Amino acid sequence: MTVVGFHASHEQIPPQQLLRDVQRAEEAGFDAAMCSDHLAPWGVRQGESGHAWTWLGAALQATRLPFGVVTAPGQRYHPAVIAQAIATLESMFPGRFWAAFGSGEAMNEHVTGDPWPPKEERDARLLEVVDVTRRLLAGEEVTHDGRIRVDRARVWSLPAVPPTLVAAAVGEETAREAATWADGLITVDQDREALRRVFGAYREAGGRGPLAVQVHLSWAPSRDEALAIAHDQWRNGLVQPPDSWELAFPEQFDARTADAAPEDLTRAVQVSANPAEHLARLLELVEAGADRVFLHHVGTEQAAFIDAFGERVVPELRGAAR
Repeated sequence: MTVVGFHASHEQIPPQQLLRDVQRAEEAGFDAAMCSDHLAPWGVRQGESGHAWTWLGAALQATRLPFGVVTAPGQRYHPAVIAQAIATLESMFPGRFWAAFGSGEAMNEHVTGDPWPPKEERDARLLEVVDVTRRLLAGEEVTHDGRIRVDRARVWSLPAVPPTLVAAAVGEETAREAATWADGLITVDQDREALRRVFGAYREAGGRGPLAVQVHLSWAPSRDEALAIAHDQWRNGLVQPPDSWELAFPEQFDARTADAAPEDLTRAVQVSANPAEHLARLLELVEAGADRVFLHHVGTEQAAFIDAFGERVVPELRGAAR
């Protein structure tokens, strides 16, 4: 069975509406949910960016779904602060919360005023963050002096079982490195052969736990409308790593993609008016090795998408097995 999840995009939707959307997704039959953790949206027209950790407490209370978040401790967040937040959510909602750690993007981290390190340095910092976080979640008092600094930190309110820490990875090298510490892997939709290589690198290096994919898609009653939604809301998707990790402001993403034509968005977003066509492409992800598929409709209005996919896509996708 494949877990089919709903992605809650804080960059696009006000937190109060996003809470109603995730409740509707549960009612429509989605199995799980996840959310982004941004300080700024990808583009000015998206216009939102609620605080993920505050929202997660409300969302877990308002639903019975398991939830995850993709986050990047180490600069904007001190790992002791994130460890405390993770421990509290897992204590209140046992077995329903996971956090995926990544090396982050400048657009969310530059606000500290600290230099934005090169990718190699960020990856090394992430390993220190993971080590500190796991030790704190195990109840240790932690002092650490490296790329991050920790002074006699301790998390006092701990869950009975430490929560799952997942790796967020786009490429093979990062996936391979993540296999040393992660309880699972989440990546983004990409060329199917590239996706197989990412999954393969993780597994071949000894990586354990579920493999998940986040999919950006656009659905509407007509293809033209679905394409217009993608063009309006997700042109940032045309800015690929490593550039997407290095730009610091929404205005920079807007400027970089100002000349993009609507049809260009099909390179970054799965666009179709036909749920069956969406389903066929999503089933390819399962065939490539995904255990969990999180659907992100890139529009700001989620209700019609939730209802249509809850009826015509989620049951079939859930029933798929590799």
